[in-house]
Amino acid sequence: MPTFSIGDTDFLLDGARHRVLAGALHYFRVHPDQWSDRIRKARLMGLNTIETYVPWNEHSPTRGEFQTSGRLDLARFLDLVHAEGMHAIVRPGPYICAEWHDGGLPSWLVADEGVVLRSHDAGYLEAVDEYLDAVYEIVRPRQVQHEGPVILVQIENEYGAYGADKDYLRHLTRLTRERGIDVPLTTVDQPLEQMLERGSLDELHRTGSFGSRVGERLATLRRHQPTGPLMCSEFWCGWFDSWGEIHHTTSAEESARELDELLAAGASVNVYMFHGGTNFGFTAGANDKGTYRPIATSYDYDAPLAEDGTPTEKFWRFREVIAKYAPVPDERPAERADAPALEVRLDRSASLWSVPIVAAHAFEHLPTAAEFGSTRGFTCYSTRIEHGGLLSFGHVRDRALVYLDGALVGTLDRELHERMLPLPEDARGELTVLVENLGGVNYGTRLGEAKGLIAPATLDGAPLTKWSAGSVVLDDLAPIRAVLAAGRPDISSVPMPLSGPVFASGTFTLDRATDLQLALPGWSKGVVWVNGTNLGRYWNRGPQLTLFVPAPVVRAGENELIVFETLGAASATVRFVERPELGQTEA
Repeated sequence: MPTFSIGDTDFLLDGARHRVLAGALHYFRVHPDQWSDRIRKARLMGLNTIETYVPWNEHSPTRGEFQTSGRLDLARFLDLVHAEGMHAIVRPGPYICAEWHDGGLPSWLVADEGVVLRSHDAGYLEAVDEYLDAVYEIVRPRQVQHEGPVILVQIENEYGAYGADKDYLRHLTRLTRERGIDVPLTTVDQPLEQMLERGSLDELHRTGSFGSRVGERLATLRRHQPTGPLMCSEFWCGWFDSWGEIHHTTSAEESARELDELLAAGASVNVYMFHGGTNFGFTAGANDKGTYRPIATSYDYDAPLAEDGTPTEKFWRFREVIAKYAPVPDERPAERADAPALEVRLDRSASLWSVPIVAAHAFEHLPTAAEFGSTRGFTCYSTRIEHGGLLSFGHVRDRALVYLDGALVGTLDRELHERMLPLPEDARGELTVLVENLGGVNYGTRLGEAKGLIAPATLDGAPLTKWSAGSVVLDDLAPIRAVLAAGRPDISSVPMPLSGPVFASGTFTLDRATDLQLALPGWSKGVVWVNGTNLGRYWNRGPQLTLFVPAPVVRAGENELIVFETLGAASATVRFVERPELGQTEA
């Protein structure tokens, strides 16, 4: 029977010293038909282990269920890791951060004001126990001692940056052991004295998260983990992007030098990220340290393996470093090939207001999105006003387009701390507010905050209390397709501009299924579906200028493209381009 344990100075695999050379690869950010390709390329860089988080909110959108189909098939993912001859590290949280919506916590949990998140609160632990029961049913038979790939399981995630509830950590540890998880258990924190002390227990193996100043970080970690192997379980070799900022990159040469120093010190490593992938749909999170910053759709992370699965300069530099310390396969992954370039005309369109997808309810107060069951995407609020004046809300979360009788009169953006809008004195009629949830905060004290419009709502100081509000239902495209099909196609010789909020559709033909890069020049802000798959948000503020379309999403022959544009487009055309364009860098 294989064994994996922690020795006095090293990890021990079947009793022999073993260095973990891991790379982060989140199964939920990669199309499942491309998992094998990404895993194999990790091995070709010289890695021996794949690490992944588990997103509770994706697996359990409602309490009592645990979805495991398609991109959520954790068991299949771990089995593919094993088939490649690699080990696995599983980090189930329950909180994962990961620049993921609400840090991975389910909407039904964060909406319960009686629950104290990430603590030994009884209500929270009851929900956590249900979740971990389901996760460990998958992980338990796949541990190394059962001839599986899993060698390490992490307890919580960077908890020292959030709290110091040791009873909470003890509960998670006890539950994990009681559910048959026998491999070593770890924690991770930034190598700062207070975080390392607060975020772990002596019976757990402390690891660090950092990407520079290796000697100093390892020394700090060793003071708090006096025996056993040193491990950087998040070696930050890149960074994530937020809308409106630059595309973050790091020097391949400098990152390789830091990795070399880390391995020369005898430490184990998990490269975060080895392959970032994509925040498909409405899964991206946000940060708020005084100003709200929503995360972009691309999670390329300037990783060794790019978002489209091709090796970067960093891949080759890391491979050279790893080869100094461990065997590296002779096989080399192929370099990037140009994607097909073509232009697509969207010849059908329909206003949002013409499509029956707003599930509205009547309220005698201004409700949060959670009150009518909206957790992501868009919500719509409407009320009748009899005069103009200063329209004001307690908060806007996160971006609101304000209409009067269907005409746009203004925008309120949380990132700009906007929550008031002057309306013309003669304003009268149906006031409608289309609100976009740009992602739940994934780090810090604002974790799980309410979304939508936040009370009070006033007009010239007088309360607005009667509202119709509901979700804009975008997970079923059938009603949208029906309205688009019923309209007349645009047969003009020059594609017409589009005024939002509007749906537009068209088709394109491919000789074969292949990865694509979709650009929307002249468009403003919205969401794209290809053959029913939500690729995520686009926004002309950047940094990213293209959306990645995985090959398994398309097919040889005719393909469908639907765009929901919230503001407007100069021309009803989009382009597939040869290379990804992730935006301006500091250089």
